[in-house]
Parts: sequence; structure tokens; C-alpha cells
Amino acid sequence: MYGGGILILYLLSTINIIKEYERAVIFRLGRLMHDAKGPGLIWVFWPVDKMVRISLRTITLDVPPQDIITRDNVSVKVNAIVYFRVMNAPRAVTEVENYLYATSQLAQTTLRSVLGQVDLDDLLSQREKLNVKLQDILDQHTGAWGIKVALVEVKQVDLPQEMQRAMAKQAEAEREKRAKVIHAEGEFQAAAKLAEAAAVITTEPVALQLRYLQTLTEI
Repeated sequence: MYGGGILILYLLSTINIIKEYERAVIFRLGRLMHDAKGPGLIWVFWPVDKMVRISLRTITLDVPPQDIITRDNVSVKVNAIVYFRVMNAPRAVTEVENYLYATSQLAQTTLRSVLGQVDLDDLLSQREKLNVKLQDILDQHTGAWGIKVALVEVKQVDLPQEMQRAMAKQAEAEREKRAKVIHAEGEFQAAAKLAEAAAVITTEPVALQLRYLQTLTEI
């Protein structure tokens, strides 16, 4: 009876609940059981079996600011965010030691490599295009680990202070230029109206007299 109680306790201890968003990768005597288990109740017969839980939910990875020198030799700091998820739990366990750390390191090196090949203007204006390129490159590399990179977003580009001041001066110069153009166009239109009025007065002096009399009556 004592032995039966121990057996019951052991069998109860082998029961594991795998959530809907999880999968269990089982190793039996060190060998991988081919298919991931779950969701629901599964049995893990320790010490023969070893279980590794893997979440299938989308993971949000913040890529820390990276020092990047653009193709036109401007030093910037760029950070990004990567959204990815495990598509193949056994691969995520067996093909890489730590898929979270590996994906983070790969994202950092890819960010430096890709953005270092573009000019500053493209980095600031072609962000959507660069996001897609980063996502494609990361996804190609992580696919072997059972990882799907769904989205990459470059979050912030920090420029040196002197570059920020130069861009502010350039923007101010552009605003002044537009203001001068608008003023010149206004002067041109006013001159055209004066010339038109002078032509009317020259050809129709009676009209000028009538307008003068109308003005007197209004006074």
C-alpha cells in the first residue's frame, strides 16, 4: 500500500498543464521527441523525460541605441524595436542555445550593417523601406531557429548637436526663401493689377470720371 501511494504521487507529479499559447518540447533520455506537446494536459516522466516550455506569443524586443556611421560619414545613434514569435518550438530549443539572446544580438548587428550603408537623408526619409529590408534580413537568418520576424521599426535617430543646429538653420533658410517668393509673387500680382488699371484709364477716361463722381457721392 505504501508503494502504491508513492506510485500515485509520482504519476500525479508527471502531469503538466500546457497553456494555449505554449508548447512543450520533450527530451526522453536526451533525445528529442519529434513533435512539441500541448496545449492541455501532458505527462512528463521524470527523470527519464525533460520538458522545456516555449511561448508562442509575439515577443517585443527593444534594440538598444547603436552607434552608426552613415555612408556620408555622419555619426548617429539609432534604436529599433523587433516583433517576432516562435513558429517551431523544437527548433527554437535545439538549433540555438538562447533564441531570445541570439535574436537580440542579430538585430543589433543587422541594424548597424544595413543603416551604415545608407546616407543620412535616406535614413531620415526612407524609414519604411529600411524597416522592410531589416525585417527581411532578420527573418532569413532566424528562420533556421524556428523564429518568424514579423516587423522591425526604427524608433529614433539621434543626431549630433552640431548636425541638429545645421539642420535647424537650413530649415529656417528654407522658410525665409519661401516667404520671399510669396512676397515677390504678391508684388508681381499687384504690379499687374496697376498696369491693368492704367490701361483702362488710358483707353477709357470717361470711366475714370464716373468712378470719381461715385466716390464723391459715397463721401
